[in-house]
Amino acid sequence: MSCVRVLLADDHTLVRAGLRKLLESIPDVSVVGEAADGLALLTLAEQLRPHLVLMDIAMPGLNGLEATARLSKTWPLIRVLILSMHQNEEYVRQALRNGACAYLLKDCAPLELELAVKAVLRGETYLSPAVSKGVVSDYVQRLRGEEQSGAQLTPRQREVLQLIAEGHSTKEIARRLDLSVKTVESHRSQLMKQLDIHEIAGLVRYAMHTGLVSSGL
Repeated sequence: MSCVRVLLADDHTLVRAGLRKLLESIPDVSVVGEAADGLALLTLAEQLRPHLVLMDIAMPGLNGLEATARLSKTWPLIRVLILSMHQNEEYVRQALRNGACAYLLKDCAPLELELAVKAVLRGETYLSPAVSKGVVSDYVQRLRGEEQSGAQLTPRQREVLQLIAEGHSTKEIARRLDLSVKTVESHRSQLMKQLDIHEIAGLVRYAMHTGLVSSGL
């Protein structure tokens, strides 16, 4: 591979600028695009077909974990490196389950970013040392075989749940997803019934607990 094409996804412009500079200091690496949210990332991935995506988790509209799952399903050859401020093992497990090849913390040294990029391009899985304790063994023993709570939700239900947790009204969700208000209300009712959660605050807590949205949003 003569030149590695990288796509950045982070909702902070300065973070993307810093990452671009670091990545383009690595030989044979070129940043071909930037996205500020998960939906824009998916559109750019289709247009640019990068080799690697550096993905933040906490992005508006469609978070990095859900974007990773969609990306891995549609373009499985595109490798995803999660770059996050969250050290919680649940985020790491879900990222790997959704198809990410690496999970790196944002406070890592620049050299570690280069090591992670090179490892992922070799087809390896890379975890920041700060999050790897216990995660690898857990990943091997139960990640693939254990059904995660909430895994029974459809992609559309997860979309609706994220937007509810982000504080959007039913009308706003309907407009964003090009659905009728009645359909959104139906999805919300199904979510509450399926998860046995019967108030919006409970849905928000559930979305945070499963990593669908960040508590920092």
